[in-house]
Amino acid sequence: MTGVLVVTGASRGIGEATAVAGAARGYAVCVNYRSDAEKAEAVADRIASDGGKAIAVGADVSRERDVLELFKTVDEAFGPVTALVNNAGMVPGRYRADEIPYEDMSVVLLTNVAGVMLCCREALKRMLPKYGGGGGAIVNVSSMSATLGASHYWVHYGASKGAIDAYTIGLAKEVAGDGVRVNAVRPGLIDTEMTARSGQPGRVAKLAGRQPMGRAATPEEVASNILFLLSDEASYVAGANMNVAGAL
Repeated sequence: MTGVLVVTGASRGIGEATAVAGAARGYAVCVNYRSDAEKAEAVADRIASDGGKAIAVGADVSRERDVLELFKTVDEAFGPVTALVNNAGMVPGRYRADEIPYEDMSVVLLTNVAGVMLCCREALKRMLPKYGGGGGAIVNVSSMSATLGASHYWVHYGASKGAIDAYTIGLAKEVAGDGVRVNAVRPGLIDTEMTARSGQPGRVAKLAGRQPMGRAATPEEVASNILFLLSDEASYVAGANMNVAGAL
């Protein structure tokens, strides 16, 4: 498996695990980050030390100008993207619906929804035959909160991921005939830094025992499913929203 892979939000957690796994499978990888350049460079260095190809590129996916520059940088470094993982996401804080600040609503929707759409748009301009592309694969990182609602915690986050589920299905139908497969994964309880920083730092430890498997998932377990959906082994899978949630 070879090609050019862009992973947004790849300086930690699921994004980092996906970037590392993608490089191990032969992709030249763009490790995208929003603010933590040091962490992203460390991920790229780790890939390079293992014999892979990677660059760290800073871009806030909620900003169109940043996204345009991100894909231009990848074009110049590796060539057109053939695989995209939309992993970047924001959960600014824990609120009930009547307490959510407008600023938090905005950053969640701009990052989690508009950011995915912007990155897909630019990837499609490299993948679709009408632009000279040879096809490709896109995986959007959704969440089980899209189906569970995330009540009492992050209903705005759950709503944003519900939008991604719908977008994934619609986009998959739109571009399947052009050789581009679009799918999503819905992680459940995952032991990541993002979860720890999202307003309830002890959440994973508190809820792990309540999961059917008795534990939270690791980022690597999610990444392996993402890489499957990118691979030729999933050549007839499009428009799927795959639960990676341990029978939740």
